[in-house]
Amino acid sequence: MSSSSPDSAPQSIAARLADVQARMAAAAREAGRDPADVTLVAVTKTQPWGRVKALIEASQTVFGENRVQEADDRWGAPEAEGLAGELRLIGPLQTNKAEAALARFDVIETVDRDRLADALARAADKLGKRPRVLIQVNTGEEPQKAGIAPRDADAFIARVRDVHGLSVEGLMAIPPVDEAPGPHFALLAKIARRNGLPVLSMGMSGDFETAIRLGATHVRVGTALFGERDPG
Repeated sequence: MSSSSPDSAPQSIAARLADVQARMAAAAREAGRDPADVTLVAVTKTQPWGRVKALIEASQTVFGENRVQEADDRWGAPEAEGLAGELRLIGPLQTNKAEAALARFDVIETVDRDRLADALARAADKLGKRPRVLIQVNTGEEPQKAGIAPRDADAFIARVRDVHGLSVEGLMAIPPVDEAPGPHFALLAKIARRNGLPVLSMGMSGDFETAIRLGATHVRVGTALFGERDPG
């Protein structure tokens, strides 16, 4: 896809944003929820700045990035100065990147092990920041995927709060691609409820309406906003 493709035009991205917002609102109302209680996280990984800027110009303010370095390159560039809004790290985080992540992101969604929680706590003390974090739960217990196992989630949440001293806002999950997402979303919501956690980051382009019906407060959407990624 060339940079002149209609899919990359600002009006096309603005229209996609409006469509996603309308679908989110409809799903919320169907579930008896206030649409204002669900936040769209625009997943901007790998996207050229022109497309991201088109979203900003259409009033999108919350963005998700998978990697610390890519986020630094994008949002630290001169053309992005003052435009970042809220940045959320939605990809895996290495312990040696904890300080850099806290310096760049407003929320870390992928805390899933004690070593990382400890690294974030130490980085927070050094930077004088109190990070907002979510616990990533591997609802499908997939060995190749990050996240704490559901059976270990309660104890881990308690340690992150009480031992590492981090402020846990909620939970995040990515269901298996070959399974119906509903049961995974319901499981995540159940874990959140019994731990008194208000934030549920779940649902992506193909299933965000289901996630909203099951309690998502944040949905992470990329393809539905930008179209399929360019090959290569």
